[in-house]
Amino acid sequence: MQVILYGPQALAFLSAMLLAAYWWGGEPVFLGVAIVAPVLLLALHGMAPGRSPLVRASGNGVLQRAHFDAMVGHIWQTANDDNKTSTLMFLELDDFDGLTNQHGQAAADTVATRVMQRIVTALRDDDVVTRTGDARFAICCAPSPRIDLEVCIQMASRIQGAIEEPIAVDGTTVYVSCAVGFCLHSRAPEASADAWMTAARTALVEARRRGPSTIRAFSHEMQLAKTARTALRDEASLALESGHIQPWYQPQISTDTGRVTGFEALARWVHPARGVISPAEFLPALAEAGLLERLSEVMMYHTFTALKAWDAAGVHVPQVGVNFSGSELRNPRLVEKITWELDRFDLAPERLAIEVLETVVTTAPDDVVCRNLSGLGKLGCRIDLDDFGTGNASIAAIRRFSVGRIKIDRSFVMKSDRDPDQQRMISAILTMAERLQVETLAEGVETVGEHALLAQLGCDHVQGFGICSPIPFDQTLSWINAHNAKLQDTPSITGRRGNAL
Repeated sequence: MQVILYGPQALAFLSAMLLAAYWWGGEPVFLGVAIVAPVLLLALHGMAPGRSPLVRASGNGVLQRAHFDAMVGHIWQTANDDNKTSTLMFLELDDFDGLTNQHGQAAADTVATRVMQRIVTALRDDDVVTRTGDARFAICCAPSPRIDLEVCIQMASRIQGAIEEPIAVDGTTVYVSCAVGFCLHSRAPEASADAWMTAARTALVEARRRGPSTIRAFSHEMQLAKTARTALRDEASLALESGHIQPWYQPQISTDTGRVTGFEALARWVHPARGVISPAEFLPALAEAGLLERLSEVMMYHTFTALKAWDAAGVHVPQVGVNFSGSELRNPRLVEKITWELDRFDLAPERLAIEVLETVVTTAPDDVVCRNLSGLGKLGCRIDLDDFGTGNASIAAIRRFSVGRIKIDRSFVMKSDRDPDQQRMISAILTMAERLQVETLAEGVETVGEHALLAQLGCDHVQGFGICSPIPFDQTLSWINAHNAKLQDTPSITGRRGNAL
C-alpha cells in the first residue's frame, strides 16, 4: 500500500476514494475519509525507505560546503533510483579581482553576499546551493523528470539576469556578471557524484575561457580538451626545465637613424616534433602550472647571456625588453632578484627594459606592483608600458610607475598609412608622450607605408614583422650586420626630437 500511495500518483486516487466513501456510507464516512486520507498520505511519504528531504539549510538558505557535497551524492543516488535527472551548476563572477581592487574587499564581500541571496531566490525550495569560493557558487537541483538541456540553459539565464541587476554598495552602483558551467546528471562522464562535480567544474572553466556571461554545458569534447590541456601543461613544464623554451629576439629600430636601439625578448617553444609552438598556446599552460616566475628567470638568464655575447662581438645593443606579468610583479623580492642577476652578469640596469602590460598598470593598486616598478625605475631599469591604448592607463599612472617609454599597440598601427582615423589617434598619443617627455615605440609595423608614416609623425622607435620577425639568438648577429650594411649610405632625418638611445 505504501508503494501504491507514495508519490504524486497518490493524489489521483484521492477523488475516487472520496466518491466511493460517499456512495458507500454517506456524508459521515465522506468527511472521515477526507480527514484521514491526507494524513495517511503524508505519513507514508515521510516513512518511505531510503528517503531524506531535499531542503536547504535554515537561515540564509545556504549549505555548508561539506553538507552540499553530501547532498550532491544523495541527489545523484535519488535520481538514479527514481529514473529522474538533475543538473549541477557552478557559477563564477566575472573579474571579481578587478571589483575588489576598485572598490575594496568589504564592498566585494557585500556584492558576493547579495549575489548569493539572489541565487537562493531564483531557485526552488528543494534545490541546494553553496558558496565554494570568494566569487564561486554551486547549485544542485532536486531530481525531476522534466530537466533537460533547454531547461538548464533557461535556468542559467534566469540566474544570470538576477545577478546582473544593479547592486548598491556604499552609495555606489555596482554591476556584475557571471559565467555558468553545468552538467546534466545523465551526461556525467562516469557513474559517480564525484565525476558529476568534476564535469560541472570543467564546464565552468570552458565558460570562463569563452568570456564574460558565458553559459556552457559539459560535453565529451570538453573532457578531451581538458585532458589535452593537462598534457600540454605537463609537457610545457618539462620543456621549460629542459631548455626547449627560450627567448627569440625581435629588433627595435630608430625611425631617425634606422639603427638598432634594442630587442624585445619573446618566449618561443621549439618542440622536437611539432616545431615552433605559439606563445598563445603554451603561456596559459605555464600560468596554470604556476611557472610564470620561473619563465621570467629563464628569459632573463638567456637575455643577459645574449647581451654579454653581443658586447663580446662588438655589436651595440643598448637594451633588451623582457615581459613581466602581473603575478611576477607581485613578487615582493623582485627588485632584489633582478639586482642580483644584473650584478651576476656585470650589466648596467639600463640595459634591461621591464615591459609591463597597460592592463596591469591600470588595475594595480598602491601595493607590491607599484613598489616594485618604482624600485626598478630607481635602480636604473627602463619601464616600457606595453600595448598602450588597450587598458585606459591614466597620465598619473604613467608618472607614478616611472614609465620611460610607451609602446603603441598594433591595433592603432594597422593600416595607419591608409586610415585617417588611425593617423589622428597615433598623433594624439605622440603629442601626449612628447609633453610628458616619454619615448614612443610602435608595435606591429608590417609595411613600408606604416613605417614611413610613423617616422613622419615623430614616433621614436618601431618594431614588427615589416622590419624583422622574432629570430633565435644565433641569427641576430648576421641580421644586425646585414641591417647596418644597408644603412651605410642612408641619410639621417634631421630636425626631429633627439633619441635618448
